[in-house]
Amino acid sequence: QVQLVQSGGGLVQAGGSLRLSCAASGLAFSGYVMGWFRQAPGKERDFAAAITWSGSYTFYADSVKGRFTISRDNARNTVYLQMNSLKPEDTAVYYCGVTIDVYNNYGRYAYWGQGTLVTVSS
Repeated sequence: QVQLVQSGGGLVQAGGSLRLSCAASGLAFSGYVMGWFRQAPGKERDFAAAITWSGSYTFYADSVKGRFTISRDNARNTVYLQMNSLKPEDTAVYYCGVTIDVYNNYGRYAYWGQGTLVTVSS
């Protein structure tokens, strides 16, 4: 059974940094994409970043490009989201997910982590 376990998150002040982790288990092949989405209170879940499991192609939303970096560790079956220069508008619950389809549409993701809250104070 596929499971995604997230760690990281917390409370930081504007301009600070956080690193999120997402450890996957139960995946039988490497031809998939892992992505990060975020959902602020009362808002829709929006795409943030994604990475292919093989080839290391990365994709970013314009809102995080230049500040966030997605990476992966194949040996640990883990994907990371390094978040720098955080802004109050980055405050959201962050979710990692797995898809073999479209990387920037949350409806295409088959599996999700439990989510972790990131709060950025102004």
